[in-house]
Amino acid sequence: MMNPIELKKAVGSGLLSFPVTHFDDQLKFDEAKYRRHVEWLAGYDAAALFAAGGTGEFFSLNPSEIPQVVRAAKASAGDTPIISGTGYGTSLAIEIAQAAEKAGADGLLLLPPYLMFAEQAGLIAHVKAVCQSVGIGVIVYNRDNAVLTAESIARLAEECPNLIGFKDGVGDVDKVIEITTLLGDRLVYVGGMPTHEVYAQAYFAAGVTTYSSAVFNFVPALAQRFYGALRNGDQATVDEILKSFFFPFVALRNRKKGYAVSIIKAGLRVLGQNPGPVRPPLTDLTPDELAQLEKIVQANGAERIAAELVGD
Repeated sequence: MMNPIELKKAVGSGLLSFPVTHFDDQLKFDEAKYRRHVEWLAGYDAAALFAAGGTGEFFSLNPSEIPQVVRAAKASAGDTPIISGTGYGTSLAIEIAQAAEKAGADGLLLLPPYLMFAEQAGLIAHVKAVCQSVGIGVIVYNRDNAVLTAESIARLAEECPNLIGFKDGVGDVDKVIEITTLLGDRLVYVGGMPTHEVYAQAYFAAGVTTYSSAVFNFVPALAQRFYGALRNGDQATVDEILKSFFFPFVALRNRKKGYAVSIIKAGLRVLGQNPGPVRPPLTDLTPDELAQLEKIVQANGAERIAAELVGD
Protein backbone atom coordinates (compact mmCIF):
# COMPACT_ATOMS: atom_id res chain seq x y z
CA MET A 1 0.00 0.00 0.00
CA MET A 2 1.09 3.59 -0.64
CA ASN A 3 1.58 6.03 2.17
CA PRO A 4 -0.64 9.14 2.02
CA ILE A 5 2.05 11.39 0.50
CA GLU A 6 2.78 8.87 -2.26
CA LEU A 7 -0.93 8.53 -2.98
CA LYS A 8 -1.39 12.29 -3.16
CA LYS A 9 1.39 12.52 -5.74
CA ALA A 10 -0.02 9.63 -7.75
CA VAL A 11 -3.58 11.02 -7.83
CA GLY A 12 -2.35 14.37 -9.12
CA SER A 13 -0.21 12.85 -11.85
CA GLY A 14 -2.89 12.02 -14.41
CA LEU A 15 -6.41 10.94 -15.27
CA LEU A 16 -8.50 8.95 -12.78
CA SER A 17 -11.38 6.54 -13.28
CA PHE A 18 -14.07 4.50 -11.51
CA PRO A 19 -14.41 0.94 -12.81
CA VAL A 20 -17.97 -0.34 -12.92
CA THR A 21 -18.70 -3.30 -10.66
CA HIS A 22 -19.60 -6.42 -12.62
CA PHE A 23 -22.61 -8.52 -11.61
CA ASP A 24 -23.93 -11.82 -12.90
CA ASP A 25 -27.54 -12.49 -13.89
CA GLN A 26 -28.41 -12.99 -10.21
CA LEU A 27 -26.90 -9.58 -9.36
CA LYS A 28 -24.00 -11.16 -7.47
CA PHE A 29 -20.46 -9.77 -7.77
CA ASP A 30 -18.75 -11.34 -10.79
CA GLU A 31 -15.12 -11.24 -9.71
CA ALA A 32 -13.62 -12.85 -12.80
CA LYS A 33 -15.11 -10.34 -15.22
CA TYR A 34 -14.35 -7.44 -12.88
CA ARG A 35 -10.70 -8.45 -12.63
CA ARG A 36 -10.34 -8.67 -16.42
CA HIS A 37 -11.89 -5.22 -16.73
CA VAL A 38 -9.60 -3.64 -14.13
CA GLU A 39 -6.57 -5.23 -15.77
CA TRP A 40 -7.62 -3.77 -19.13
CA LEU A 41 -8.15 -0.29 -17.69
CA ALA A 42 -4.80 -0.36 -15.87
CA GLY A 43 -3.15 -0.76 -19.27
CA TYR A 44 -4.35 2.73 -20.25
CA ASP A 45 -2.22 4.56 -17.67
CA ALA A 46 -4.86 5.72 -15.20
CA ALA A 47 -3.21 7.59 -12.33
CA ALA A 48 -5.48 5.71 -9.91
CA LEU A 49 -8.65 3.63 -10.03
CA PHE A 50 -11.53 3.95 -7.56
CA ALA A 51 -12.94 0.54 -6.62
CA ALA A 52 -16.53 0.46 -5.32
CA GLY A 53 -17.00 4.13 -6.07
CA GLY A 54 -20.06 5.93 -7.38
CA THR A 55 -19.82 4.50 -10.90
CA GLY A 56 -19.00 1.18 -9.24
CA GLU A 57 -22.43 1.25 -7.54
CA PHE A 58 -21.09 1.75 -4.01
CA PHE A 59 -24.62 2.64 -2.93
CA SER A 60 -25.92 -0.82 -3.89
CA LEU A 61 -23.05 -2.89 -2.49
CA ASN A 62 -23.37 -4.68 0.80
CA PRO A 63 -20.55 -3.47 3.12
CA SER A 64 -19.13 -7.00 3.15
CA GLU A 65 -18.81 -6.90 -0.65
CA ILE A 66 -16.62 -3.79 -0.69
CA PRO A 67 -13.42 -5.46 0.54
CA GLN A 68 -14.06 -8.26 -1.98
CA VAL A 69 -14.14 -5.67 -4.76
CA VAL A 70 -11.02 -3.96 -3.40
CA ARG A 71 -9.04 -7.21 -3.20
CA ALA A 72 -10.05 -8.09 -6.77
CA ALA A 73 -9.00 -4.66 -8.01
CA LYS A 74 -5.65 -4.82 -6.20
CA ALA A 75 -4.97 -8.26 -7.66
CA SER A 76 -5.55 -7.00 -11.20
CA ALA A 77 -4.35 -3.39 -11.32
CA GLY A 78 -0.59 -3.93 -11.26
CA ASP A 79 1.12 -0.76 -10.02
CA THR A 80 -2.02 1.38 -10.41
CA PRO A 81 -3.21 2.64 -6.99
CA ILE A 82 -6.64 1.48 -5.84
CA ILE A 83 -8.84 3.85 -3.85
CA SER A 84 -11.92 2.41 -2.16
CA GLY A 85 -15.22 4.12 -1.59
CA THR A 86 -16.56 4.48 1.93
CA GLY A 87 -19.53 6.34 3.34
CA TYR A 88 -22.93 6.29 5.09
CA GLY A 89 -23.02 7.16 8.81
CA THR A 90 -19.79 7.62 10.72
CA SER A 91 -19.73 4.21 12.40
CA LEU A 92 -20.43 2.32 9.17
CA ALA A 93 -18.02 4.52 7.18
CA ILE A 94 -15.27 3.65 9.66
CA GLU A 95 -16.12 -0.06 9.44
CA ILE A 96 -15.97 0.01 5.64
CA ALA A 97 -12.79 2.12 5.65
CA GLN A 98 -10.96 -0.27 7.94
CA ALA A 99 -12.10 -3.30 5.96
CA ALA A 100 -10.95 -1.67 2.72
CA GLU A 101 -7.57 -0.82 4.26
CA LYS A 102 -7.18 -4.43 5.43
CA ALA A 103 -8.09 -5.61 1.90
CA GLY A 104 -5.18 -3.59 0.49
CA ALA A 105 -6.70 -0.28 -0.59
CA ASP A 106 -4.12 2.47 -1.10
CA GLY A 107 -6.62 5.15 -0.12
CA LEU A 108 -10.25 6.05 0.48
CA LEU A 109 -12.84 8.28 -1.14
CA LEU A 110 -15.24 9.45 1.57
CA LEU A 111 -18.67 9.76 0.00
CA PRO A 112 -21.49 11.85 1.57
CA PRO A 113 -23.28 10.47 4.64
CA TYR A 114 -26.63 8.83 4.10
CA LEU A 115 -29.54 11.24 3.53
CA MET A 116 -29.05 13.71 6.40
CA PHE A 117 -28.03 17.33 5.97
CA ALA A 118 -25.72 18.51 8.74
CA GLU A 119 -23.95 21.56 10.09
CA GLN A 120 -20.25 22.13 9.42
CA ALA A 121 -19.28 20.98 12.92
CA GLY A 122 -20.99 17.64 12.34
CA LEU A 123 -19.42 17.16 8.92
CA ILE A 124 -15.99 17.99 10.34
CA ALA A 125 -16.45 15.44 13.13
CA HIS A 126 -17.54 12.82 10.58
CA VAL A 127 -14.57 13.31 8.24
CA LYS A 128 -12.11 13.54 11.12
CA ALA A 129 -13.36 10.29 12.67
CA VAL A 130 -12.95 8.40 9.39
CA CYS A 131 -9.48 9.85 8.77
CA GLN A 132 -8.33 8.94 12.27
CA SER A 133 -9.60 5.38 11.93
CA VAL A 134 -7.10 4.44 9.19
CA GLY A 135 -3.50 5.03 8.18
CA ILE A 136 -4.09 5.36 4.43
CA GLY A 137 -4.85 8.57 2.55
CA VAL A 138 -8.38 9.97 2.40
CA ILE A 139 -10.05 12.13 -0.26
CA VAL A 140 -13.22 13.90 0.85
CA TYR A 141 -16.03 14.28 -1.70
CA ASN A 142 -18.00 17.55 -1.58
CA ARG A 143 -21.42 16.71 -3.00
CA ASP A 144 -25.14 16.80 -2.31
CA ASN A 145 -25.74 16.81 1.47
CA ALA A 146 -22.03 16.99 2.43
CA VAL A 147 -20.62 20.35 1.33
CA LEU A 148 -17.71 21.54 3.43
CA THR A 149 -16.65 25.18 3.39
CA ALA A 150 -13.10 26.31 2.69
CA GLU A 151 -12.63 27.01 6.40
CA SER A 152 -13.82 23.50 7.31
CA ILE A 153 -11.51 21.91 4.75
CA ALA A 154 -8.60 23.95 6.12
CA ARG A 155 -9.34 22.82 9.67
CA LEU A 156 -9.52 19.18 8.61
CA ALA A 157 -6.28 19.49 6.65
CA GLU A 158 -4.59 20.78 9.78
CA GLU A 159 -5.99 18.11 12.10
CA CYS A 160 -5.85 15.09 9.75
CA PRO A 161 -2.41 14.47 8.21
CA ASN A 162 -3.78 11.65 6.05
CA LEU A 163 -6.44 13.86 4.43
CA ILE A 164 -4.73 14.19 1.07
CA GLY A 165 -7.44 15.25 -1.35
CA PHE A 166 -10.59 17.20 -2.08
CA LYS A 167 -13.04 16.15 -4.78
CA ASP A 168 -15.78 18.49 -5.93
CA GLY A 169 -19.12 17.34 -7.30
CA VAL A 170 -21.06 20.53 -6.56
CA GLY A 171 -20.06 22.68 -9.51
CA ASP A 172 -19.63 26.03 -7.74
CA VAL A 173 -16.31 26.93 -9.32
CA ASP A 174 -15.99 30.11 -7.23
CA LYS A 175 -16.08 27.98 -4.06
CA VAL A 176 -13.51 25.61 -5.55
CA ILE A 177 -11.21 28.55 -6.27
CA GLU A 178 -11.60 29.67 -2.66
CA ILE A 179 -10.56 26.20 -1.44
CA THR A 180 -7.62 25.80 -3.81
CA THR A 181 -6.39 29.32 -3.00
CA LEU A 182 -6.67 28.83 0.76
CA LEU A 183 -5.16 25.31 0.88
CA GLY A 184 -2.61 25.57 -1.93
CA ASP A 185 -0.62 22.39 -2.43
CA ARG A 186 -1.65 20.89 0.93
CA LEU A 187 -4.24 18.80 -0.95
CA VAL A 188 -4.66 17.31 -4.38
CA TYR A 189 -7.84 18.54 -6.10
CA VAL A 190 -10.08 16.29 -8.15
CA GLY A 191 -13.00 17.18 -10.41
CA GLY A 192 -16.01 15.00 -9.74
CA MET A 193 -18.98 16.28 -11.71
CA PRO A 194 -21.01 13.70 -13.67
CA THR A 195 -19.25 13.34 -17.07
CA HIS A 196 -16.69 15.81 -15.76
CA GLU A 197 -15.15 16.30 -19.19
CA VAL A 198 -17.82 18.89 -20.05
CA TYR A 199 -16.82 20.91 -16.97
CA ALA A 200 -13.08 20.28 -17.09
CA GLN A 201 -11.99 23.49 -18.76
CA ALA A 202 -13.61 25.63 -16.07
CA TYR A 203 -12.11 23.47 -13.34
CA PHE A 204 -8.65 23.62 -14.90
CA ALA A 205 -8.85 27.40 -14.65
CA ALA A 206 -9.71 26.98 -10.95
CA GLY A 207 -6.59 24.90 -10.32
CA VAL A 208 -8.23 21.46 -10.52
CA THR A 209 -6.10 19.72 -13.12
CA THR A 210 -7.25 16.13 -12.72
CA TYR A 211 -10.65 14.47 -12.59
CA SER A 212 -12.39 11.10 -12.52
CA SER A 213 -13.56 9.96 -15.94
CA ALA A 214 -16.49 7.53 -16.03
CA VAL A 215 -16.26 7.03 -19.82
CA PHE A 216 -12.70 5.76 -19.30
CA ASN A 217 -14.52 2.47 -18.58
CA PHE A 218 -15.27 1.89 -22.25
CA VAL A 219 -13.35 4.50 -24.27
CA PRO A 220 -10.10 4.82 -22.30
CA ALA A 221 -8.00 5.90 -25.26
CA LEU A 222 -10.47 8.66 -26.12
CA ALA A 223 -10.61 9.74 -22.47
CA GLN A 224 -6.82 9.98 -22.32
CA ARG A 225 -6.69 11.84 -25.65
CA PHE A 226 -9.17 14.40 -24.36
CA TYR A 227 -7.29 14.77 -21.06
CA GLY A 228 -3.98 15.19 -22.88
CA ALA A 229 -5.47 17.86 -25.11
CA LEU A 230 -6.71 19.76 -22.05
CA ARG A 231 -3.32 19.57 -20.34
CA ASN A 232 -1.53 20.70 -23.50
CA GLY A 233 -3.91 23.53 -24.40
CA ASP A 234 -4.99 21.84 -27.65
CA GLN A 235 -8.34 23.61 -27.92
CA ALA A 236 -9.14 22.27 -31.39
CA THR A 237 -8.98 18.67 -30.17
CA VAL A 238 -10.92 19.48 -27.01
CA ASP A 239 -13.71 21.08 -29.04
CA GLU A 240 -13.76 18.25 -31.56
CA ILE A 241 -14.20 15.54 -28.91
CA LEU A 242 -16.76 17.56 -26.96
CA LYS A 243 -18.91 17.99 -30.07
CA SER A 244 -18.52 14.50 -31.53
CA PHE A 245 -18.69 12.47 -28.35
CA PHE A 246 -19.36 14.16 -25.01
CA PHE A 247 -22.27 16.45 -25.89
CA PRO A 248 -24.39 13.70 -27.53
CA PHE A 249 -23.34 11.29 -24.76
CA VAL A 250 -24.54 13.71 -22.05
CA ALA A 251 -27.83 14.29 -23.89
CA LEU A 252 -28.49 10.55 -23.83
CA ARG A 253 -27.33 10.23 -20.20
CA ASN A 254 -29.74 12.94 -19.10
CA ARG A 255 -32.82 11.13 -20.41
CA LYS A 256 -33.48 9.29 -17.16
CA LYS A 257 -32.46 9.41 -13.52
CA GLY A 258 -29.57 7.15 -12.62
CA TYR A 259 -28.26 6.90 -16.16
CA ALA A 260 -24.92 8.44 -15.13
CA VAL A 261 -24.07 4.89 -13.97
CA SER A 262 -26.28 2.84 -16.29
CA ILE A 263 -24.89 4.38 -19.46
CA ILE A 264 -21.34 3.40 -18.50
CA LYS A 265 -22.26 -0.26 -18.22
CA ALA A 266 -24.12 0.14 -21.51
CA GLY A 267 -20.92 1.45 -23.08
CA LEU A 268 -19.18 -1.80 -22.23
CA ARG A 269 -22.03 -3.74 -23.83
CA VAL A 270 -21.50 -1.72 -27.01
CA LEU A 271 -17.93 -3.05 -27.01
CA GLY A 272 -19.10 -6.64 -26.69
CA GLN A 273 -18.30 -6.84 -22.98
CA ASN A 274 -20.81 -8.02 -20.39
CA PRO A 275 -20.62 -6.14 -17.06
CA GLY A 276 -24.03 -7.43 -16.05
CA PRO A 277 -27.05 -5.30 -15.17
CA VAL A 278 -27.15 -2.41 -12.74
CA ARG A 279 -28.67 -3.26 -9.39
CA PRO A 280 -32.06 -1.81 -8.43
CA PRO A 281 -33.14 0.88 -7.90
CA LEU A 282 -31.17 1.80 -11.06
CA THR A 283 -32.44 0.70 -14.46
CA ASP A 284 -30.54 -0.24 -17.61
CA LEU A 285 -30.78 1.57 -20.93
CA THR A 286 -33.54 0.47 -23.31
CA PRO A 287 -32.57 -1.32 -26.54
CA ASP A 288 -33.27 1.87 -28.49
CA GLU A 289 -31.05 3.92 -26.19
CA LEU A 290 -28.33 1.29 -26.40
CA ALA A 291 -28.45 1.56 -30.20
CA GLN A 292 -28.09 5.33 -29.95
CA LEU A 293 -25.07 4.94 -27.68
CA GLU A 294 -23.53 2.52 -30.15
CA LYS A 295 -23.79 5.18 -32.89
CA ILE A 296 -21.97 7.66 -30.67
CA VAL A 297 -19.16 5.17 -29.99
CA GLN A 298 -18.85 3.81 -33.54
CA ALA A 299 -16.54 6.62 -34.64
CA ASN A 300 -13.91 5.25 -32.23
CA GLY A 301 -13.47 1.78 -33.74
CA ALA A 302 -10.09 1.20 -32.09
CA GLU A 303 -11.87 0.84 -28.74
CA ARG A 304 -13.81 -2.19 -29.98
CA ILE A 305 -10.62 -3.93 -31.07
CA ALA A 306 -8.97 -3.26 -27.71
CA ALA A 307 -11.99 -4.50 -25.80
CA GLU A 308 -12.21 -7.70 -27.80
CA LEU A 309 -8.60 -8.50 -26.90
CA VAL A 310 -9.70 -8.84 -23.29
CA GLY A 311 -12.49 -11.26 -24.16
CA ASP A 312 -15.79 -11.75 -22.42
